[in-house]
Amino acid sequence: MNLRHSGNGSNVAASLSESVPVEERAVVNEETFRRMISIERKRTERSRKPFLLMLLDTGNHQNSKKSGKALDKFLSAMLASIRETDVTGWYKNQGTIGVLFTELAIDDKNSILSTILTKVSTTLQDNLTFEQFNQISVSFHFFPDDWDDDISGPANNPTLYPDLSSRESSRWFLNATKRMVDIVGSIIALIICMPLFLIIALAIKASSKGPVFFRQQRVGRCGKSFTFLKFRSMHVNNDPSVHKRYVTTFIAGQAERNPSSRNGSGAYKLTNDDRITRVGNLLRTKSLDELPQFLNVLRGDMSLVGPRPAIPYEVAAYQTWHRHRVLEVKPGITGIWQVNGRNRVKFDDMVRLDLRYAKAWSPWLDIKILMCTPRAVLMGDGAY
Repeated sequence: MNLRHSGNGSNVAASLSESVPVEERAVVNEETFRRMISIERKRTERSRKPFLLMLLDTGNHQNSKKSGKALDKFLSAMLASIRETDVTGWYKNQGTIGVLFTELAIDDKNSILSTILTKVSTTLQDNLTFEQFNQISVSFHFFPDDWDDDISGPANNPTLYPDLSSRESSRWFLNATKRMVDIVGSIIALIICMPLFLIIALAIKASSKGPVFFRQQRVGRCGKSFTFLKFRSMHVNNDPSVHKRYVTTFIAGQAERNPSSRNGSGAYKLTNDDRITRVGNLLRTKSLDELPQFLNVLRGDMSLVGPRPAIPYEVAAYQTWHRHRVLEVKPGITGIWQVNGRNRVKFDDMVRLDLRYAKAWSPWLDIKILMCTPRAVLMGDGAY
């Protein structure tokens, strides 16, 4: 038997001893079970009580009549050994069985895994042949799963988000349309802006030492990292800890608006930052430093429209529900936040705008946002 695990979570010895009559329990189908995982994620985001998803890959033993009976016997034993509030179902029909252990008290993850694995192993050995037992693969997935600022690949565990993959499959035509618009739009923008690229590059090189482009790791859709491009607007070798501290307090809702000459109400952003060059200040005012991001769009890392791409240390400071802004859609050059307040809104409100966009997204909404963007850029509303 193979064992894998991922995530965070507590002592569930008691949960495994609370049995209920097997005849009152059922193994739910794949569609229902995957929907329940999504519902449980949302409940955890509110209650902050983690849950554990255990998956048992059966190796399709049910293909033979004899193996099918053994599997039925195993399922009956499993149902009798878990709490009534825990859910058993098909994560993958006739292939992978899942068990949701809900509302766990945070204690010791290793204790949880040891307790459950011992119980599952005993149940499997009592109900399957040695050959069948060796073909079973068990994996554990805790939610919330760990995200940190050392992201080198997808930050989320896709197993815990089956609803996202289902949604992608159902919207493949719209997603293909969006990608086509991104390719055509970014190519046209790069051709039109080519002379401006040259002027800005010369101005940057003439005003300060360092490269023309600023490269930074950002978090894209589903937590996948990519190299983000901008025109350099700061002096080289500056200390990012100032920005990291401010962003952390901003995400926590503890940041104060900084005063600005461009906006009487101030902005939730570092202003009068001595790390910014004179040319960089002008570029930021008119969002011209963002132009190289059309290359990110062409490469498929970003879209023309979407949430602002996050820095890894920002994502590490997110609350669980904040993560959806980097899970639902690709980050964009412009978005609903950029044309509706930008740095004048609190972080939670920015996330709500991003989630509203992800839920209501359509080609027509993208067109509307793109049409509103030039005005926001020319007005310099919230840009610093």
